[in-house]
Amino acid sequence: MRVSHWLRLSVLATIFTALGFLVVGSPPAPNESQSDSGPAQTPKQILIIRHAEKPDDDADTHLTSRGAARAAALPSLFLIPPTFPTKPAPFDTPDFIFATKESKHSNRPVETVTPLAKALGDMPIQQKDSNDEHAKVVERIFAKDKYVGKTILICWHHGTIPELTLAIAGRAKNSGVAKNAVPKSWPGMVFDRVWVFTFDASGTATFINQPQRLLFGDSKK
Repeated sequence: MRVSHWLRLSVLATIFTALGFLVVGSPPAPNESQSDSGPAQTPKQILIIRHAEKPDDDADTHLTSRGAARAAALPSLFLIPPTFPTKPAPFDTPDFIFATKESKHSNRPVETVTPLAKALGDMPIQQKDSNDEHAKVVERIFAKDKYVGKTILICWHHGTIPELTLAIAGRAKNSGVAKNAVPKSWPGMVFDRVWVFTFDASGTATFINQPQRLLFGDSKK
């Protein structure tokens, strides 16, 4: 009887040990929150431009006459209907505008987007971040709910635009692919491009580098 009793206990212990291993060792069953995290919390689109043309004299912080002409024509890229009826607007109208804040070296980003902001009903220009604080801009855009699903225009200095753009690419679901699509630099004499990130509902991003084609002499493609 005693042997049989200990045998039964031994068998039960073995069964419970096996069951315990299964409970502890098996991964938890997926639940709704794990399998479906919901829509991505990203903007719909982020458009990045450089400020318009600048003078050769570094002491002059403003746009040249050609730069002022580009700034004046900029609304035609984004307004629906466009300012110039013969030129359809190829880009979505911004819901928010960011620009580098004024420094002792330049106020050109703000000057570039001011005509557009006025054309959009005196839309506020968010200009509290310096050229080197581009990471703060990206952090703010992806942290606040008011930017989710919106179109955002950023006007910055060309030297830090690639870094800013890479920071945006890093927020995409396909960040590796998105980063590989970003050009390594923005050429110093180029003022007529628009770099565009478009995010789908899952947070996957596509990147394109588009011409503005606003002024005579601008790139055609």
